[in-house]
Amino acid sequence: MKARILFLIALLLSASAQAELNIQITQGVDNPIKIAVVPFVWEGSGILSEDIAEIVANDLQQVGEFLPLSRSNMLSMPRQESEVFFRDWRILDQDYLLIGNINREPGSQLVRVQYEFFDVRRELKLEGEILTGSVSQLRDIAHEVSNVVFERVSGIPGAFTTQILYIVADFISPELTNFRLEKADYDGYRAQVLLESTEPIMSPSWSPDGSQVAYVSFETDLPRIYIQTVATGQRRQITNFPNINSSPVWSPDGSKLAMVLSKDGSPDIYVQDLISNQLSRITDHPAIETEPSWTPDGRSLVFMSDRTGQPQIYQIQLGASSWDVERLTYDCFYCAKGKFLPDGVNLVHVRRETRQSRNYSIAILNIETLRVLTLTSTSLDESPSIAPNGSMIIYATKYDGKGVLDAVSIDGRVKFRLPSSQGDVREPSWSPFFN
Repeated sequence: MKARILFLIALLLSASAQAELNIQITQGVDNPIKIAVVPFVWEGSGILSEDIAEIVANDLQQVGEFLPLSRSNMLSMPRQESEVFFRDWRILDQDYLLIGNINREPGSQLVRVQYEFFDVRRELKLEGEILTGSVSQLRDIAHEVSNVVFERVSGIPGAFTTQILYIVADFISPELTNFRLEKADYDGYRAQVLLESTEPIMSPSWSPDGSQVAYVSFETDLPRIYIQTVATGQRRQITNFPNINSSPVWSPDGSKLAMVLSKDGSPDIYVQDLISNQLSRITDHPAIETEPSWTPDGRSLVFMSDRTGQPQIYQIQLGASSWDVERLTYDCFYCAKGKFLPDGVNLVHVRRETRQSRNYSIAILNIETLRVLTLTSTSLDESPSIAPNGSMIIYATKYDGKGVLDAVSIDGRVKFRLPSSQGDVREPSWSPFFN
């Protein structure tokens, strides 16, 4: 029975030492925004563990739309506004300038990071503030500065302070694979193991406030859904139904969990109220119904079904008849893993165009215009997850025979990769914004 369920789960999902993920930019825009990020001056004693300016420059460069100026080419290194001479930066053809300094907070072990952000062309100060934290929080402060710079230039909130969940499968021997559920900063730094097991772990999903994660674990030899509090590691088993329990995903308000169960026969979509524990069956069809995701308003669910003979994406409103569904995809041989962007109109999904094609790509379908934008061209792309600002999509793929995570902008112009130093990385889930 366990082998059969593993096989079914693999169909439904279609798809050690702590792995290190480090971003590699694989594609950027043709005319990036030029920015000089001057080293922040540390006015205390000793050496700081993090270089804030370097982290900010890396953040901005990694999204592909910015080109930071090399430090060796800077004509000056101002630390405050009075030391800024805009002509120096115009000579270097820079669009923006970021400067800052770091001091010890008086009578405290905390540090004060003061930064100022300028539009070089207009000779205008756009932003400036003081952020306070411990030395161990310098990386968080740097990501917060990156958020501000990104939003002031693009008008889109930055997602540099967000995190990602993912599964690492580390093959120890033909008989033994070690599975880890890990979380890390969006750029792969500060990875932390949340769960480790010699039994499979699947389908990680963030709660809307980022305080909890849901996932599937086979630790009892059968797939069961668990919820774990990130800060404490406390966990509880949510389901214990016969056969398949898979694909948990939180409702936008965090009160419900959509999932796939086969307790009544073929796999169908269910919703469990996390307060009352009431379970509602959403679909009731002899075909395989799986991969639920919520519409942004929380009123409907998107799911994959092979009820027409091939996997396609459908939508059903909560409370509607289980047969009252809307088909969203038509012009593909295989469409699955549907998730709406925050606008509720553009549907991110995995797409195989024709029976003859062997490529599984990440694409976006506008359900109003039916326009399809194919974002990736590799052959085994799966498990897309959308950044909370709607600007990037992270997904699992293969590179040099290993499972890696790639990310692509929603216009397809920017791409970066987070390869693992050990093990196959799969099933990413991008966090919400943290309050």
